[in-house]
Amino acid sequence: MQTIRSFISIPVPAAVTSAAGKIMKRLKPLDDSFKWVPIENFHLTLKFLGEVDNVEVPAVCKAIRRVTDNLEPFELGFAGTGGFPNAEKPRIVFIGVDDPTGNLVQLVAGLEKQLADLGFKPEPRDYTPHLTLGRTRSNSRRGGDALVEAMKDLADIQIGEMVVDEVHLMASFLDKSGPTYQVMDTIELE
Repeated sequence: MQTIRSFISIPVPAAVTSAAGKIMKRLKPLDDSFKWVPIENFHLTLKFLGEVDNVEVPAVCKAIRRVTDNLEPFELGFAGTGGFPNAEKPRIVFIGVDDPTGNLVQLVAGLEKQLADLGFKPEPRDYTPHLTLGRTRSNSRRGGDALVEAMKDLADIQIGEMVVDEVHLMASFLDKSGPTYQVMDTIELE
């Protein structure tokens, strides 16, 4: 048996990726303690699964399909910068995601339930939709004053919108240059 480092995500369209990349380029020179996400790796993570036995992948795909079966495509908006655990002392810098229909949060809740039934550990925190731009290289580090100030200036910036019409099961391969991703399955919303 082989394991595959896996996660469930929504692909982000080129226009949003480009706009988010411009924001990241403004922030990047302000704090060298952050590892910034390569633009080609931008996505909305719905659930990180960790190491999944390759024989379990079909069951995971079926679980995703059960959750998305009655879900029609829906809109999301991207606006403002923020940070986890908070914007004043960020360890993660992100673009905010507006979920006006509530479908994204409902989708994640459904995935959590279906995947818990397969033995995947539920997330301890409530899901906060976000597009990660970067994270500190060390958990003890937090963003510096220049980064925090720039994030405040960008707190209300509008990045763009998208229609979510598919969900991906992704494989993640780690090497020295960082992760590379491969789509294992695409589940379309109808």
